[in-house]
Amino acid sequence: MPLMGEDEAVSTARRLLKLREVEQPRLQRIADYMAGKHASVYVPAGARAEYRWLIERAKVKILPLVVTVVSQNMYVDGYRPKGADDNASPWQVWQANRLDARQHGVHRAALTYGAAYVVVMPGKPVPVITPFSPRRLTALYADPVNDEWPIYAIEDRLENTAKGQRRVVRVYDDQARYTLVGNVDGSGLKLGENGVMRHDLGVCPVVRFVNTDDLDGDGVIGEVEPLIDAQDQLNMTTFNLLMAQQYAAFRQRWVTGMAPPQDDDGNPIEPFRSRVDGLFVAEDADTKFGEFSQTDLKGYLDSREATIRHISTLSQVPPYHLLGQMVNLSAEALAAARDGLDRKIDERESLFGEGWEQALRLAGLAAGDQGAWEDTQAQVVWRDTSARSLAQTVDALGKLVTMLGVPPQELWEKIPGVTQTDVERWKTTAEQGDSLGRLNGIIEKQMSQLEPAPAAAAAEPVADVVL
Repeated sequence: MPLMGEDEAVSTARRLLKLREVEQPRLQRIADYMAGKHASVYVPAGARAEYRWLIERAKVKILPLVVTVVSQNMYVDGYRPKGADDNASPWQVWQANRLDARQHGVHRAALTYGAAYVVVMPGKPVPVITPFSPRRLTALYADPVNDEWPIYAIEDRLENTAKGQRRVVRVYDDQARYTLVGNVDGSGLKLGENGVMRHDLGVCPVVRFVNTDDLDGDGVIGEVEPLIDAQDQLNMTTFNLLMAQQYAAFRQRWVTGMAPPQDDDGNPIEPFRSRVDGLFVAEDADTKFGEFSQTDLKGYLDSREATIRHISTLSQVPPYHLLGQMVNLSAEALAAARDGLDRKIDERESLFGEGWEQALRLAGLAAGDQGAWEDTQAQVVWRDTSARSLAQTVDALGKLVTMLGVPPQELWEKIPGVTQTDVERWKTTAEQGDSLGRLNGIIEKQMSQLEPAPAAAAAEPVADVVL
């Protein structure tokens, strides 16, 4: 495909920007709920400021925790060719791009919105891998279900300059990246200085990460969107709880046998303002005082807990993560409680793992390593984050060594908290120890050959011979 000219690049950018506008409202709604900007509960006309004050505080931000619990259990720890113990060459590109830390942004975006992207471009000294949220980048596929690479991708952002803000739009295809600049509203787009960067990779250098594998083509769904209604329900229950605490948990008092005072216009006014530190006093002997019983808050608390448990069921996040309750759970009970979460993490690692493998293959191609690009059997290695005690894990690994004959070094990376760097250092130390042992054996053998033979034993006494 030949490079696009400026007019074609601008027209392509405008067409892709219109396609982006379709999905942005949905993504913005999800972003608002993640930031705590939830839909308000019903507000009657003429509501007092105190009522509105309670509404602002009746928000329980539980959706970010649903994403965090899954994301914190996902960590790419290596990229291995088939049958090899050491990482493949694209892993150096991974390290140079600080993806040990930046990978979590990709995972969180994919879990939150249903999709995330990384862009791989040639660079010096190594290719550049840049993660993107779907709110900043959109990819266009001929077949969104089965195609590995998109036809086009468009990046849209605002950039600060000395003269103020400007809009920067980048279009990617299988030959180059086109950088267009214009006004904040998108008008006046034109190629910027050095606006065309060739990559000549033969594919659009954008890799998509999806939260679910959608075979119907209806669009991917993240973890947040299905829980928005439950979040609204939780906020409503919390608001009712706060209202009950504010107005009904405090015992309301009543008074009879007293003529209400009047204002200057002769209108009756409330004789007392009920408050915690207030006292009712009347001069009339016929006046009687009393109080209503307070509202029981247990029903509201139980309802709120039931909603949180419902969210836990829908998201497969164990209830103790969302409720903060964990009382005397045995190892078996903890494993059973995490079973759904572990199955979910396994599925997400399978989906995201394919994305990282595709990105690292492309990084190999961008670095000029044709072998890494053609290696379709290399796999990413995920860190084991299962909730098990160290003693339990070591005991199980020890049995694998003694009972099944598994080499100990192959199990080091299964130890919780051990990084790939730790494993490589241990292997180096072990190899050095083996080398020193062999060297010491050779030296001992040589020394034994150089030592003189032991002195002959003293001759036995000979008996006297009598002639």
